[in-house]
Amino acid sequence: MDKKLLIKQSQHWEENFLSKPEMFGKEPSIAAISAAEIFKKSNVERILELGSGQGRDTLFFAKSGFNIEALDYSSSAVKDILNKSKEFKLENYLNAKTFDVRKKLPFEKETFDGCFSHMLYCMAFSMDEIEKLNNEVNRVLKKGGINIFTVRNTSDADHNNGTHRGEDLYENDGFIVHFFSEDKIKRLLSGFELIDINSFNEGKFPRKLYKVTLVKK
Repeated sequence: MDKKLLIKQSQHWEENFLSKPEMFGKEPSIAAISAAEIFKKSNVERILELGSGQGRDTLFFAKSGFNIEALDYSSSAVKDILNKSKEFKLENYLNAKTFDVRKKLPFEKETFDGCFSHMLYCMAFSMDEIEKLNNEVNRVLKKGGINIFTVRNTSDADHNNGTHRGEDLYENDGFIVHFFSEDKIKRLLSGFELIDINSFNEGKFPRKLYKVTLVKK
């Protein structure tokens, strides 16, 4: 796997966010709406969101009454989230930082009740990097904390298409995507109990995804 190609992905996302102010629209994702219901039932109050992008889910969580800390490696996306938080008077519920999640998460252990990430795990990361990140999520979650993440799965039409970049990573239209099977998801259970894996579709393409719900042991 060419690490330089993977690192360049951050530049590619930055350029797209700058040129497309609402790249994924303003409405929250299906996954975020579903996650909010699970979080409310489990009395989750403080959420960590990884790969927040331009903040459509971040703002939704804050408007829903959750306290949320958002991380993304695009500085323009984070700036956009912070500006929107002021516009909607959500500063007391929301904070956002520019951060590379390949590094140790900048929080103490057992800080959060829940973690949410929509398609972050299927970005241009090796499986080793994803496992390290998932272990970090486990560290910063409280016991019984919920980790909900989505990934594009191996039934997606882009899987095995485009340029192969190693492992299950394929590049299409300049974006490198890591595709997941159920077996690969089960490699991420260290310190967690698997609650469920749900299939769903998103967008006009459509993208085929799994929504995974884990609970910290």
